[in-house]
Amino acid sequence: MKFKEMVSERPFWKSVFWLGLSFLVLYNVITMLFEYGGFEFTRFFEERTANGKLARFILGQLIASFLYGFILSFGQFRSKEKKE
Repeated sequence: MKFKEMVSERPFWKSVFWLGLSFLVLYNVITMLFEYGGFEFTRFFEERTANGKLARFILGQLIASFLYGFILSFGQFRSKEKKE
């Protein structure tokens, strides 16, 4: 399967979404646990969005989760193709 064919498939983008979302949640929870020693959601988000950094935080999270989901999905779909 070629790259264009792969990215035009709906299951590929579903995989990108779910892998990206799970990365986003796990990454933030793990970061919070390491930095604060517990579930300090309010403090975690206040520190990351203070002083006008809300847009930067959201954009960074979205880009990181998309890239993670895309790279893993691409690898999964390529490996499926090679097995077939």
